[in-house]
Amino acid sequence: MALRNIVKIGDEVLRKKCRTQLTFDEKLHTILDDMAETMYAAEGVGLAAPQVGILRRFCVVDVGDGLIELVNPVIVKREGYQIGDEGCLSLPGEYGKVKRPYSVTVRAQDRNGNNIEISAEGFKAKAFCHEIDHLDGILYIDKVIKE
Repeated sequence: MALRNIVKIGDEVLRKKCRTQLTFDEKLHTILDDMAETMYAAEGVGLAAPQVGILRRFCVVDVGDGLIELVNPVIVKREGYQIGDEGCLSLPGEYGKVKRPYSVTVRAQDRNGNNIEISAEGFKAKAFCHEIDHLDGILYIDKVIKE
């Protein structure tokens, strides 16, 4: 495993929509492992492929209850809402209030291409939404509630 450089705001890769991940191979496994190591080293709770310069649809999330890898994730259900502060490893030191669903269900694939479905609420739902937005070139600052 290796630490990857986290792309910062201003890099155009953060504003591009990612392509679907088509190959489930050792290269993907290595990138996912590197992303997890990078996320933990940066003390983050999520990291999407564009944040390490890769325009493919996958991300890693760990809000304190174990690592979750999402390949080709799609939010298929949203319920309620929550408003809270968000930050981002690509925008160090910046925070803003964002409205997100309180609960979500995500369909994705794991690192081997197996279909998975995960439901989450609260902080984990917020993290899923934040990372999946990255895959569509959307940053949390695009959704900050103006006070």
